[in-house]
Amino acid sequence: MNTVRRTLLQGGAALGACLSAPSLVFANPSSPRFEPQPGNWRTFDVTTRVVLEHPMGESRVWLPVPSIETDWQQTLGHSFQSNGKASLMADGAEGTRFVAAEFAAGTQPVVEVTSRVRTRNRHADLSRPGKGFVREDAAALHYYTRPTELLPTHGIVRETARKATKGAQTDVQKVRAIYDWVVANAWREPKVRGCGEGNIRVMLETGNLGGKCADINALFVGLCRAAGVPARDVYGLRLVPSAFGYKQLSGNPANLSGAQHCRAEVYLQQHGWVAMDPADVTKVMRHEAPEWIKTVDHPLVKPVYDGLFGGWEGNWVGWNTAHDLKLPGAKLGAAHFLMYPVAETAEGRVDSYVPAEFKYAISAVQVKG
Repeated sequence: MNTVRRTLLQGGAALGACLSAPSLVFANPSSPRFEPQPGNWRTFDVTTRVVLEHPMGESRVWLPVPSIETDWQQTLGHSFQSNGKASLMADGAEGTRFVAAEFAAGTQPVVEVTSRVRTRNRHADLSRPGKGFVREDAAALHYYTRPTELLPTHGIVRETARKATKGAQTDVQKVRAIYDWVVANAWREPKVRGCGEGNIRVMLETGNLGGKCADINALFVGLCRAAGVPARDVYGLRLVPSAFGYKQLSGNPANLSGAQHCRAEVYLQQHGWVAMDPADVTKVMRHEAPEWIKTVDHPLVKPVYDGLFGGWEGNWVGWNTAHDLKLPGAKLGAAHFLMYPVAETAEGRVDSYVPAEFKYAISAVQVKG
């Protein structure tokens, strides 16, 4: 194979052996905990390998890499190799990073990317003002209240946000009301392909609020924006099992090809950017127990319902927050979001959900922490 390689890993540390994962068994099944608190960092090497089967003509592949630098996630570097022309690139709007690779006709595209990233839990106590957070300027906050193609902020979205937040005065009260409304009205629908599409106007107009994380958290983000609260989706990947024993909030590091997960953030004036994830509440309700749990007061659901309003567990890596992303060289328009590998051939954009045509494997190795 003619290989193009760029090595950006800092520090030169060798890949380490995977550390033992916590058991997926509740210490006390009648009283589980879900209390992510900021603490020690964990470092992971996350590897994605793509093989595009039977491409017609010239082809292109784009692979997301971690693009988020915060007090809960930091990128330490990337390395990649390919039998095509590959480079690390970023968009001009949000700094979303990805490896883009081009392949001549007659070449079976192969590209592999490894990112070293460290993550940790996050939590915000919304009962009192936060300290030491980064304050966004007015332009940035306005950007995160804008409509996108699948997240309009007018019409039925604005009307729904107005009804959901009736009586709420502060931004915290508005977000609490929207979080509760989404958990009460949306539901996890296992028949949805992948992580869902996130077309919230169609969801609201049809009354079908069943979906997966990219649908349910998009609904939350769109309603927050329509209510005047800056919000954004954060697209990423579960890496390892949950330290709190929840199977549905876990990743299998040996095989992460179906572990993509979208979360959400809101900007609160007295706290900065704060973690949210109503979609994972609905996932626990639908799948954590043999029966579909229909109330947040259930002992399995309540800890997650409380903990994901203002917190995340750091067993997950965020790729980016991009919507309507213009991929360089793409011929079929912007990507609604970049959470899965994307590819195009002379026949059009390849379906990322059809593994017979678009084979990829994702894995993670914990190297520290």
